[in-house]
Amino acid sequence: MTTLENKVALVTGATSGIGKATALALGKAGAKVVFSGRRAQEGEATAALIRNAGAECLFVRSDVSSEEDVKALVQNTIATYGKLDCAFNNAGIEPPAKPLHEQPVEDFDKLMSINVRGLFLCMKYEIQQMLTQKSGVIVNNSSMGGLIAFPGVSPYIASKHAVMGLTRSAALDYAKQGIRINAVNPGLIATAMMDRFSSGSADDFASMVPMGRMGQTEEVAQAVVFLCSDAASYITGQPLVIDGGFTAN
Repeated sequence: MTTLENKVALVTGATSGIGKATALALGKAGAKVVFSGRRAQEGEATAALIRNAGAECLFVRSDVSSEEDVKALVQNTIATYGKLDCAFNNAGIEPPAKPLHEQPVEDFDKLMSINVRGLFLCMKYEIQQMLTQKSGVIVNNSSMGGLIAFPGVSPYIASKHAVMGLTRSAALDYAKQGIRINAVNPGLIATAMMDRFSSGSADDFASMVPMGRMGQTEEVAQAVVFLCSDAASYITGQPLVIDGGFTAN
């Protein structure tokens, strides 16, 4: 039931990390994949991976903080494949680790423009299309930081709590209209973002995880594939935590 044959999937922030792994996993599950990012060279490299796996795909260079870019991304998806069955809103950035009073206002504004406003824009235009189809699935990338808190990264934590608020409220708005909306909440995942976030000492975090290891991007990707599939047809408004037991500890 996790097959996505004849489905069209959209992924933002898919030139690296979790987004890249998810675009590839969706393609392997049978979906036609439209994916976006700001770096064209990395986007074309991701497209080659997806095509080599036997799937159709389209890379669209875009910035989710731009409303015009987001509108064009959804329009390109419809113009190319005629519909939008599922979307993974993954694009996001992390702030420098500093106490709140040392956080520059411009860094806060940039983070919110991508992590919150960008996600809002993606949902807005994805939902508009899905309402015309009377069906669709949206998965938002939050974080275990959308459920708990850590010191030194209050803007990031605020942004990911906002993702959960948007996810849950929108799920209630559209539950009776054939649209399911959920979130994945990754924990400590081995990505370049985690390396930056931890100043290159991400592997040291493995001892903090009950399972004793960092998570892999493919493990998050498979959770997204599941939530996009009919196997998750009775799930909406929920966080799916992928953290090796961190938040249960």
